[in-house]
Amino acid sequence: MSAVSTAEAKAVNPRRRRIRRTEIWIYAFLLPTVVLYGLFTVYPIIGSYWYSLVDWNGFEAEKTFVGLANFAEVLSDPLFWNSFKITVIFTLVAVPVKVALALLLALLLNSRRLPFRNFFRVALFLPVVTTTAIVGVVMQFVFDPAGGPVNAALTKFGILDDGINFLGESRTALGTVIVVFVWKWLGTTLIYWLASLQTVPRELYEAASIDGASAWQTFRHLTVPLLKPFLIIITLLTVESTLQVFDLMLTMTHGGPFYATQVMEIYIYEAAFATGIPRLGLASAAAVLFGLFVCALGLLQLIGIRAARQMRSGQ
Repeated sequence: MSAVSTAEAKAVNPRRRRIRRTEIWIYAFLLPTVVLYGLFTVYPIIGSYWYSLVDWNGFEAEKTFVGLANFAEVLSDPLFWNSFKITVIFTLVAVPVKVALALLLALLLNSRRLPFRNFFRVALFLPVVTTTAIVGVVMQFVFDPAGGPVNAALTKFGILDDGINFLGESRTALGTVIVVFVWKWLGTTLIYWLASLQTVPRELYEAASIDGASAWQTFRHLTVPLLKPFLIIITLLTVESTLQVFDLMLTMTHGGPFYATQVMEIYIYEAAFATGIPRLGLASAAAVLFGLFVCALGLLQLIGIRAARQMRSGQ
């Protein structure tokens, strides 16, 4: 071996050792996250598939294998299909309202002419960082039929003669929760839209203004075509977040009245913990079915993201 190659080898070896030490530290810092994720996410998912095949109350050590009996019972339960229907209705109403309202507010807050726009951004995002359970408890007071501020305002201005039990009547409970949910998580979708609007070059708006385009024409022929790829992604993200409404629904209505707001998560919770004898096997079967539905939506999200990328690349 020549003297030059020997010198290069000596220079490379310390460099490789430094790289290896860096990699070791990276894996060391990642290890707690991997362990916690495996214990509290991966293991419960795998365990739910096993529990869905057994009859177990969660207290006794003995578990009776029943095969697909839990799935058959869940699929034949009218309350399961009612919960599925409520979940779909909740999603179909909340998602368009949330996406459209957030887009409208983002267009307003993206304008440099709007005074105090940073203040309004913070105000609209503030409910997102508020604990959902606390929001649910507070909203019970807000919509209280006896002395709640909503009913007090409606009766004071002569809109209603008597207060309405918004959370205690089947015809109003779900709509009320949807309104609170949209208000609570509007800031997240608003951030998505604001980030999307930042990708539109200001020069295009200036050119449209010079050409005499109105605000509606600019929005229709300029903003909308450029935001179509983001619309797909934001809508799919909003759909997935809408399926996670357990804490808000539990604290506001507990799934009532008369199962009018019993979404899938409430159904699973009540099957597992709220009945006289807990049936973790039945609840796990319902959770597996609901998880498969969410996985289908995730697959749809991947397809939507791929379509959005193709649309972006074709522009």
